[in-house]
Amino acid sequence: MRASTTIASLAAAAAFAASVPSALAQHATAFDVESGEQAFQGVCANCHGPDGNQVPGIDLGRGQFRRPLTDDEIVGIIRNGIPNTPMPATPGMSEEQALRIVAYLRARAAENLGTAQGGDAVRGRAIFEGKGECLECHRVAGRGSRVGPDLTRIGEVRRADELEHSLLDPAAEVQPANRSYTVKTASGETVTGRLLNHDTFTVELIDSHERLRSFKKSDLESYGFAPTPMPSYRGRLDAQELADVVAYLASLRSPSGQAPAAQTAEAQGVAVTFDRVLHGDREPWNWLSYSGTPSNQRYSRLDQINSANAKNLELQWVWQAHSLEKFEATALVVDGVLYTVQAPNDVVALDASTGRIFWTFTYQPSPDARLCCGRVNRGLAILGDTLFMGTIDAHLVAIDAKSGQPLWDTTVADAAEHYSITMAPLVVEDKVIVGTAGGDMGIRGLIAAFDAHTGKALWKFRTIPAPGEAGSDTWSGDSWKEGGGAVWNAGAYDPDTNLVFFGTGNPAPDWDGRSRLGDNLYSNCVVALDADTGKLAWFYQFTPHDELDYDSTQVPVLADIDWRGAPRKVMLWANRNGVMYVLDRTTGKFLFGKPYVKTNWMDGFDANGRPHRVPGIRPTPEGTLVRPHVHGATNWAPPSFSPKTGLFYVAHWENSGIIAIEGEFPQGVGINKRQTTMGQTNLEPLFNDDDEAYGVIRAYDPDTLEPKWEFRMDDITWGGVLSTAGDVVFGGGKEGYFYALDATTGKLLWKAAVGGQVNSGAMTYAVDGKQYVAVAAGSSLFAFALRE
Repeated sequence: MRASTTIASLAAAAAFAASVPSALAQHATAFDVESGEQAFQGVCANCHGPDGNQVPGIDLGRGQFRRPLTDDEIVGIIRNGIPNTPMPATPGMSEEQALRIVAYLRARAAENLGTAQGGDAVRGRAIFEGKGECLECHRVAGRGSRVGPDLTRIGEVRRADELEHSLLDPAAEVQPANRSYTVKTASGETVTGRLLNHDTFTVELIDSHERLRSFKKSDLESYGFAPTPMPSYRGRLDAQELADVVAYLASLRSPSGQAPAAQTAEAQGVAVTFDRVLHGDREPWNWLSYSGTPSNQRYSRLDQINSANAKNLELQWVWQAHSLEKFEATALVVDGVLYTVQAPNDVVALDASTGRIFWTFTYQPSPDARLCCGRVNRGLAILGDTLFMGTIDAHLVAIDAKSGQPLWDTTVADAAEHYSITMAPLVVEDKVIVGTAGGDMGIRGLIAAFDAHTGKALWKFRTIPAPGEAGSDTWSGDSWKEGGGAVWNAGAYDPDTNLVFFGTGNPAPDWDGRSRLGDNLYSNCVVALDADTGKLAWFYQFTPHDELDYDSTQVPVLADIDWRGAPRKVMLWANRNGVMYVLDRTTGKFLFGKPYVKTNWMDGFDANGRPHRVPGIRPTPEGTLVRPHVHGATNWAPPSFSPKTGLFYVAHWENSGIIAIEGEFPQGVGINKRQTTMGQTNLEPLFNDDDEAYGVIRAYDPDTLEPKWEFRMDDITWGGVLSTAGDVVFGGGKEGYFYALDATTGKLLWKAAVGGQVNSGAMTYAVDGKQYVAVAAGSSLFAFALRE
């Protein structure tokens, strides 16, 4: 190792320590730089050369890449490679090893190029924000404008000499994506901003007021790039002032590897407050949370589309995701902008009226992410101008909703231990609350809250209690350590009690409970937690000591109804175990329960609502018909409650059952009319003799849990339902149809073939007075509206 590099490394390591994830920052020392050089020479030098300059256009020893890269991006490239290029993945390399290579590369760049000479970063900041007027276009740590490039991490991706050159000759340095663009409408409006996207027919940009705008070119008098709005600082700043600004820009490196904290809605001057999220029904033209509001009723007050004219619905646009994974996400819409997730973890912002893209945020999950049931994501949350997404490697990420830039990234749990996040986060006041998936992989489930502005952990609730905690005596031996109890679907919030509600999954191992004797709390439960502290207020266990994989992770629906002649605050729950429930959401008291499909594992309840198990009805190698099937009567599909009709709408299936367990996974024994086996990767419903599984959308009376009507499908359904003030219920199924049904009778009003399985819940919104209904099917998002 070069002696000069060793000396330079000590200084560079200090800067590097400010840019790596906090868990590793303490290790960014000269030793790491030295070991990083050893790793570089052993892994990278074969292609890049010992000095890192063997590939044309790249000089790693001087910090020159084909484009500016952050430390995290370089780590991702080292570990995962670049598809369709000669850059290979290095799957055996850990994140820490890759970070040491980055430390070495940053140290080499600092040694070869030095830093800003003679500048003072403190003075430079004052000039940058004052005389330089830079915040009028640029943004740093959440302050300033989004019209120009965000400079929060510019010190990580630009050298001091490049920064100086960009200040003196900005027209030569500006990247195409940051050029100014101007459109003039036929009505005379002139709009200038930064171009985000354009095609033959449309232009999408962020304007000078930081609004995402989409224009049809046919409505424009003119459009095109404008001269760069950034002036040269040659002559505006003297030599010392220039050096000070360069020193400040060179110092901009996000602390602890985190991008800037998200701002509050009030600080941003943006009105997506929690009050708006909580009362999303007051602005039905938007869809501000996974099921419309935190009560999860999935009901819209829009009535432009109604039972009389739904027959006139027609396709408005389609957005095709670049993913072959299941599309289970429900989109958000905020003032004409639609946000959704392209599986597994790409966030896209679309014009809600045309489907054209404003921006895409791509998250590269860790190779450690291991999932039982697909690389899926069910949606986003929003607060202020910040979107929140859980990732399949168990991170919680905050993203600027206007620019698509990352704001912070917090690790919720260790992906290497099989934790993941597939649910849409829940926003409560200034907190973001998520749960972890992975129950089939032997995790110990958790629900955690984080500060929405910084990503700081606030509280954590473990769904499987440790010894000494309440409920721990329901686990034998050490079985609690890998007890499951995952949380992988949307939660609900009740402002009257300040409680959040989440359903929990099966205990582990799934189908053999001999090693985990007891009820296995808090698996297969709904848990009610204090939103401020995470303390357990109450719980109800739907399936004690589950050996049938009856995850209770369905979406809880909160409603105020007349229950047996008196007003009551209830929770409605159609469970995977084939039973429908009405619970008092204030106390958790069991009010009523009743099977809503063919169910043979239980035959009633005791006075406290504990199910009575039918002896001998459990999976066995010899073969036992157990209903419902391992996937249950319903799964992740969100239900709906209409305050207008008073009915509870559920999509589910009938006549399914497990009939044997052989080894680790359920195996088919007997007749299955659509397939003859069921293994680890092919978990379709099985049926016995002449019973054939089929999907239904049913309306239930919450007072009696009796069905009022049924719409039957030939095949099963994974899709959710939506009800509206227009007396329409929307839903879909595995056959690839999207339906509009009469909310009072179940009569088919309209259907569309969408060419792919509906695995999501539909939602509705309005733009410029026009109501749309959107649903994901196959790998596409479809938007429908009335024929004009």
